[in-house]
Amino acid sequence: MNHPVINAVLRTGTTKGELNTLRREGKIPAVIYGGGLPASHIVLDAKEFKQATAGISESTIIKIAIGKDKKDAFIRERQREVLSGDIIHVDFLEVVKGRILRAKVGIHLIGSPIGVKDGGILETPAHEVEVECVPADLPEMIELDISGLQVNHSVHVRDIPAIKNVKILTSSELVLAAVKYAKAEAVVAVEAAPVIAGAVPTAGAPGAVPAPGAAPAAGAAPAAAGAKKEEKK
Repeated sequence: MNHPVINAVLRTGTTKGELNTLRREGKIPAVIYGGGLPASHIVLDAKEFKQATAGISESTIIKIAIGKDKKDAFIRERQREVLSGDIIHVDFLEVVKGRILRAKVGIHLIGSPIGVKDGGILETPAHEVEVECVPADLPEMIELDISGLQVNHSVHVRDIPAIKNVKILTSSELVLAAVKYAKAEAVVAVEAAPVIAGAVPTAGAPGAVPAPGAAPAAGAAPAAAGAKKEEKK
């Protein structure tokens, strides 16, 4: 596997003013740590760094050349200026040859699922897994063929083909891809019941008028106060 190579020089300046001066000159302050030795403070060329790291994954090992000394490392963090988005600092995690490491490796899905052709929608809830191996065996990415994936079926971590000398630490039950039918959103329209001309409201219903001679409905309001009873002749 060919690893990107980035040239760097050691730096001694650590004050805010010195770091800002480097950035104005097209440089990026950086630090390398994790190799069992004190951290190395270095300076990178911003243009070279951008070109060398374009499109690489988080699990890609980069060779950093500091004079005659070369270190293998991951990019642990890139700090960016809020407004411009320019990289203003990089943290590298050094890896030591032969020493077992843990890293996250991206999943690259291959093929068009059968279920999608049948009208399903592909969902990819997870995009990486954590692995354990020595640096020489670390894959840049893991390819997974999902062309046979049908509707209402899913692919899990356990379905990843075995990789020589690489142990997957992520739970085997984690779903990496699934095909499901689209869920139609139920729209419930609440409408008033249509009024039919000439229809008599149900007794006891608001606005109902009892038929002539009919007994008052249960719970009906008594006759209006002050009404006179008809005297018998």
